[in-house]
Amino acid sequence: MNIIYVEEEIRDYPRTQAILARFPHATVIPIERYGEVFNRRAQSFRLQKKSPSLILAKKYGELVLPAPKGYGIGANHNYYFSHMMNCVYDCRYCFLQGMYRSAHYVVFVNFEDFFSDIRAVSEGLNSEEVHFFSGYDCDSLAYEPVTHFVEEILPLFESLPNASLELRSKSTQVRGLLEREPLENVIPAFSLAPQELIESWEHKTPGLEARLAAMQKLCNQGWKLGLRFDPVLYHPDYRTLYKKFYEQVFQTIPLKALHSVSLGPFRLPEGFYQNMTRLYPDEGLLAGPLQKTGKMVSYKQDLEEELVDYCERSLLEYIPEQVYFPCKLEAS
Repeated sequence: MNIIYVEEEIRDYPRTQAILARFPHATVIPIERYGEVFNRRAQSFRLQKKSPSLILAKKYGELVLPAPKGYGIGANHNYYFSHMMNCVYDCRYCFLQGMYRSAHYVVFVNFEDFFSDIRAVSEGLNSEEVHFFSGYDCDSLAYEPVTHFVEEILPLFESLPNASLELRSKSTQVRGLLEREPLENVIPAFSLAPQELIESWEHKTPGLEARLAAMQKLCNQGWKLGLRFDPVLYHPDYRTLYKKFYEQVFQTIPLKALHSVSLGPFRLPEGFYQNMTRLYPDEGLLAGPLQKTGKMVSYKQDLEEELVDYCERSLLEYIPEQVYFPCKLEAS
């Protein structure tokens, strides 16, 4: 990390100082608010992605938000939070590159405010089950060696029996989880895809075998895992590709280790899609058999139905329906 922007208000926070200590040779630039760097006009997400800077900031306003309708793994109450904005990986289908002007990483260091809001939501539901989702605007585990966010949030969920936490990730950074006893209400959930699609579209991510190896270590220790086949991506030979893929996954991960499995189609808000095609005009994934439906861009309806139906039927050959939660986000 060559450049780190730091909001003046949080410069002396112990957590800020701990993160800065990891990058002793970085140039530190003081700022008033992160938006003056992150939301600047005329930035190139594509160029910044090659060498992003880090921004340390304080998050204000609502820190815990209701999850989109149709997003969940079994609870009636679903919320998400974003202690970090942007991802260390570079997946071509990721909506973040269409949503943000900047590719810099923003880490909000006021973790305690997130924890307080999560506790308030949980306790306000009078013991009703509630799920919280991390990894909506970042990868939950990939930057853990720098932030230690997961390490700090786990004790909170030990004290919230009605709450569960999903840590969604493509990362193999699982050492912190392996160094402690597993929690029943914390679900490391791994986004998975066939290796051929990882190589084509999930740049900088660990390969499928590396992810499965990390998952295997976790399940051997007793962690319950989530499998996230979302989004399902089209390939001309998708039937062969996904058949081989599911065989590989379920030869490695035993059913007893599964907490939940989800599957969903490839969809992007129209505005994000337009921004992404401007960034990557030659990207085959974005020039594929897509159509606009309402305010969303997705595969053509008959192709999407055929692709999702095949993957769903194949998946249910390996797992019981009670752990399956299809992603039903509406395309309007």
